[in-house]
Amino acid sequence: MKLETRFQRGDEEAFADIAGRYSRPMFAAAYGMLGDAELAADAVQEALVKIWQKAATYDPDRELEPWLFTITRRAAVDVHRRARRNAGATDLDAVAGRLSVPPPSLDHQWTSVQVARALARLTPQEAEVLRMAYFEDMTQAEIGAALGVPVGTVKSRTFRAQRRLAGLLAHLRFGPAESRHEESEAGHRTRLCPVR
Repeated sequence: MKLETRFQRGDEEAFADIAGRYSRPMFAAAYGMLGDAELAADAVQEALVKIWQKAATYDPDRELEPWLFTITRRAAVDVHRRARRNAGATDLDAVAGRLSVPPPSLDHQWTSVQVARALARLTPQEAEVLRMAYFEDMTQAEIGAALGVPVGTVKSRTFRAQRRLAGLLAHLRFGPAESRHEESEAGHRTRLCPVR
């Protein structure tokens, strides 16, 4: 029996498995909304209680993650409201300032967590060339000079890193109706950062 069905039927081990898998991404989402680790931890704790209480209402044929993150978002909003009510004027201004800009969507936060996990699975050399290309906006020649390696080596490392990352993130690009074969082919074709 699949995990979602066991959870919906009140299986405590299935709930513990879900909590173990998703509490960190839920924390990342709550922290992104609240900007405070203690409040985010409170939100996750409340969300997990609500998730367990609402287990019977969950449709095991639906995707689990969006359901979990909807409950997490609501818990974060509740925690924020309580913090605002209990805060003094100075604390209230700080909380309001953090939330004056709308937080990234839960989809965006979930994607960010998935990308971070995928990057962590690359070799240090692969992650380094992508970091230099993406975050430092360096050309292939500049990366080669910085690392003391030929441009051809940079290109091959970049290609391998892009290919691995595309494969690790294929589930974010394609809907469930698309086949694994299509995902695999697309992952090999995808170029994530330009070769300059």
